Amino acid sequence: MAWSPDSKTLYFIAENETQMPVYAMAPRAGAQPRQIVADGYNTAVSFSSDGKTLVFERTSLMMPAEIFVAEGDGGVPRQLTRQNATILATLEMNAPETFWFEGAEGTKVQAMLIRPPKFDAAKKYPLLVLLHGWNAQVFSGAGYVTLMINRRGSTGYGQKFTDEITNDWGGKAYVDVMNGVNFTLKKYSFIDENRMAAAGGSYGGYMADWIATHTGRFKAIVSHASTYDKVSMFATEELWFEEHDMQGTPWTNPESYKKWSPSTYAGELGKFKTPTLVIAGERDYRVPYTQSLEFFSALQRQGVPSKLVVFPDEGHWVLKPQNSQFWYKTFLDWLATHVK
Repeated sequence: MAWSPDSKTLYFIAENETQMPVYAMAPRAGAQPRQIVADGYNTAVSFSSDGKTLVFERTSLMMPAEIFVAEGDGGVPRQLTRQNATILATLEMNAPETFWFEGAEGTKVQAMLIRPPKFDAAKKYPLLVLLHGWNAQVFSGAGYVTLMINRRGSTGYGQKFTDEITNDWGGKAYVDVMNGVNFTLKKYSFIDENRMAAAGGSYGGYMADWIATHTGRFKAIVSHASTYDKVSMFATEELWFEEHDMQGTPWTNPESYKKWSPSTYAGELGKFKTPTLVIAGERDYRVPYTQSLEFFSALQRQGVPSKLVVFPDEGHWVLKPQNSQFWYKTFLDWLATHVK
């Protein structure tokens, strides 16, 4: 949030579907916010000292972060920096396409899809379902149709939509994902339903583990920083989320922790045998890396083609440049081996 220099207006950002507009409102009870920068995914709002210029950072699935400016009361933004213009000029990317479909219980769910460069509608392309996290353009650049589904638990669609993951981690969110896949296959004839992969990190990693124990539709799975066993997840630094989303502790509501743990259904891994890449950071305190070790052991003991990569110097995110390069190479190699 940011105050105007005269302290009469409060400015803030808030997600609205796939966008992050800039809002302004008077700092008093009952005041209503108004959008002053309606488009784009905007962050880091600040002002010039005289209050006449609004400055903010903007990113998109087509552009890394750049600085934009607008009049103090909004208006049409103007791009101030072009730090990445030289690199972007060498890349071919397709803009994301958005669409809506019917998720669990008839709720409308939004999704985004990115086609590969040099797209040919006469060809059949493999599909990569990104469950949460990462740069979709990298995967589309490697020849995949990339699908991102803003399923239950996502922000930007109202508090109820976000809260519907509570005590329902693998419920409506999983139905949303699978309904979204089915809808996408019907809508886009250029996708090869026999060459599909699913990948996710954090909660997306949880969903990857849930998929691995509940369906054999995918040719490959990538699970990064995943929640596999809800009881041992009580080692997290973010206990609030566990106790809120599971509606209690492992000893006050054990059935919830059991029901929504992929580990409870680990015997299904040997049934589906989906090749699975497991990745974790040893310094991850949000989702302790032992979650990934448990998941990998269950895969290995049941003869599921699987590989484990642990970064001893990374946490929840892989941030060091060389580690990031290795991460993407390993990811794409796994897909190339089992999907393409």
